[in-house]
Amino acid sequence: MPITSSAKKALRSSKRKRVVNLAAKEKMAKTVKVVKKLVVSKTKEGTKEALTLAYKALDKAAKNGIIKKNTASRKKSRLAKAIKKLS
Repeated sequence: MPITSSAKKALRSSKRKRVVNLAAKEKMAKTVKVVKKLVVSKTKEGTKEALTLAYKALDKAAKNGIIKKNTASRKKSRLAKAIKKLS
């Protein structure tokens, strides 16, 4: 357990940040999973909207430092490539 007051404050702060980061990470993972499911099931309807939501979640995660910028770009690229194969 932290002893100094600044360490106690840092612990409180990191707990709050952890909750926010986990929520964003889960949202990002869920949206990417939806797109992948659509690609595997080869359904074209709804892929555009799902891809847009996935892009938004990935960009927000990259902006907030949850994932790196290049990781977001790589994931977006691979999702777009997979969807392009459908048509």
